[in-house]
Amino acid sequence: MPEVTARGIRFHVQTMDPPRDAVSDPPVVVFVHGLVVDNLSSFYYTLAGPVSAAGARAVLYDLRGHGLTERTPAGYSAADAVADLFGVLDVLGHRQPVYLVSNSFGGVVALNAALARPERIAGLVMIESYGPAERAGEWTENMLNTLGKSALALEYERLADQLLAIGWRQRGRQARTADALINGTSLLDDLAAVEPVRPADLAAVDCPVLAVYGEHSDIVDAGTLLLRSVPDCTLHIMAGHAHTVLREGTAELLGVMLPWLAHHAGTRVPIVAAAAGGAL
Repeated sequence: MPEVTARGIRFHVQTMDPPRDAVSDPPVVVFVHGLVVDNLSSFYYTLAGPVSAAGARAVLYDLRGHGLTERTPAGYSAADAVADLFGVLDVLGHRQPVYLVSNSFGGVVALNAALARPERIAGLVMIESYGPAERAGEWTENMLNTLGKSALALEYERLADQLLAIGWRQRGRQARTADALINGTSLLDDLAAVEPVRPADLAAVDCPVLAVYGEHSDIVDAGTLLLRSVPDCTLHIMAGHAHTVLREGTAELLGVMLPWLAHHAGTRVPIVAAAAGGAL
C-alpha cells in the first residue's frame, strides 16, 4: 500500500500513470477530496482513471486524518492542508505546475494553494467546492452545524457500534473513523477559524479555473462568485443535481472536464466525453 512521509506524517498516496503512448512529460493532475467520511476512493472510482487514460499522471492522496493517512491530534487548518499538499508533491518529485481537481472541502485547499504558491498551480477544477464567499461564515456555519450534530450522534449514540452490530461493516468503519476525526482531533476548532476566499483574492487567481456545480446545490452561488471574480473561469451548472455531482453525475462531469484539460493541459479528449456536452 503506497505511503509517503511528508512533514513528519504518513500519507496514503495512489498514482495512476498515463498509457505508454502518452507524451514523455505528461501533465500531473492532483485530486483533493472532501471532509470526514471522504477519501481518495471517491476520485479513484470516478474521475482518476479517465483522466489518466487521457494522458495525464493522476495523483490521489488521503488528506491528513482521512482514509489511510495518519491521524494527528491537530493540524487541520487550511494552511496546514496546503502545506501537506505541497509536502506530498515534493516527496513525489512533482515540483512542476500541477492541475488540482477538488471536491467539496477540497476546494478550500485548492484555492488557497493557488493563492499561496501560484507558480506551482497550472489550473483548478472546482467540483461543488467550498472556499469562495463574500462574507465570513457563509459556508462554515452550516458545515460546522452539520459536523457538530454528527459528533453528538457518533459519541453519545454510539453510531459506529450500532452499524457494526447489524452487519453494516463498511458504514460502521466509516462512522468509527469519522468519530475519531471529529471528536478526537482539533478538526472542528480548525474549521471554525477558516476564512473564505473573498472576491478581491479570487481576482488574484492567475490560472484557469473550471467550476462545476449542481443546479440545486446549497453552494451554487460559490460557482457564480468564481465566474464573476476569477479572470479566467468557466462555469458549468449541472441540471437536476445537488451537492453529489461527483458520484451521481460522473459522465456529464467527465464530458466537461476532459475537454477542458485537453485545452489547457494538452491531454486527449475521448470521443464519448467530447460529445457529452459543453460548459456555460
